[in-house]
Amino acid sequence: MRGQSTDSSLLNKRIAVVGSGSWATAIAKMVLSNVQEINWFMRSQAKIEEFKQLGRNPSYLSAASFDTSRIHFTSDINEIAKISDVLIVAIPSPFLKTAFNKLRRSIRQKIIISATKGMVQEDNMIISDYMHFRFNVPMEQIGVITGPCHAEEVALERMSYLTIGCPIRERAGKMAELFATPYIKTSLSDDICGLEYSSVLKNIYAIAAGIAHGLKYGDNFLSVLISNSIQEMSRFASSVVPMHRCINDSAYLGDLLVTAYSRFSRNHQFGEMIGIGYSVKAAQLEMEMVSEGYYGTNCIHQLNERYQVSMPIMDAVYDILYQKASPTIVFKELSKKLM
Repeated sequence: MRGQSTDSSLLNKRIAVVGSGSWATAIAKMVLSNVQEINWFMRSQAKIEEFKQLGRNPSYLSAASFDTSRIHFTSDINEIAKISDVLIVAIPSPFLKTAFNKLRRSIRQKIIISATKGMVQEDNMIISDYMHFRFNVPMEQIGVITGPCHAEEVALERMSYLTIGCPIRERAGKMAELFATPYIKTSLSDDICGLEYSSVLKNIYAIAAGIAHGLKYGDNFLSVLISNSIQEMSRFASSVVPMHRCINDSAYLGDLLVTAYSRFSRNHQFGEMIGIGYSVKAAQLEMEMVSEGYYGTNCIHQLNERYQVSMPIMDAVYDILYQKASPTIVFKELSKKLM
């Protein structure tokens, strides 16, 4: 086990990863650099057996190998809650509620760290609020992880950055110890809700960037689109979670930039497919991974009916994805609103 642990350290707690996708796999790789063993929930027992045989995730980040003797796998959400002190939740938002609806054990005493960059569908709630109100987990026991950090680059051990948010900054520091490696640098924040909303919004703006790319808009337009996106993000975060924050910090602007520009960004890929003429359904069927921004767009649109923040870019993406508006026409009108 790396480093010296104090009684308050999470490094000597029983750590669980909840989820089976690329981000969950990247998180498991990081955490196993710092603790001797982890528990890992995957809903498919067949995938678990295949993982054990291969020593790697059969579906995601197959370049990352694991010593499976250091992993206790289970497909039972109640078992993972029973045997773990810390739950790192990395289930894509469309599937999170289904998984946790099967939970019968109390998780009120657990430390919950959300790595899900989306919102709970139908409830229109960020993950910290969902865990707090649905399962009575105190807010001071909830943390969030944000980028800029793509799972694929973690697998390749390329220099990456994480921001860990928690209402209690000292506890955020304890959470950060789980993820820090020679190639992962961590920073701390007490803006847990602002970080979560920004993580949802940056996926929406990455879809917008992808649509622009698919429509053959150039770099000049994209730079203006992204600069307007960060202003839009700032307006929304300030209205919903009013507190001092520097929107130019890497947790906000940096995460937006990497998601909007990177070839690893599934949200950008999804948007580009829409831009070149795919229907929403066809793009979803062809995508191998979930585009969180698709679901986040509907949640933010409904939430903004209450706050009435000026969000022309989010509105444009919503009209294209949910109102079947023409991307060509919508972006022509959007271009007139950007400055």
